[in-house]
Amino acid sequence: MNSPTPTVICPVCGKSVQWLPENRFRPFCSERCKLIDLGAWINENYPLKAEELPAQDSSVHD
Repeated sequence: MNSPTPTVICPVCGKSVQWLPENRFRPFCSERCKLIDLGAWINENYPLKAEELPAQDSSVHD
């Protein structure tokens, strides 16, 4: 019995994409969408939130 091929949504254009080994651009639908996403990373359009750590007292030594 064959299991159904999983599908994902392209994160760039929203097109439904089959998750197959033959799809070398997965999870993207095409090389175009893959490059658009790469460009967004390069332009820092995906910021990561970070918490500031409290300052450490440099006068205390172990």
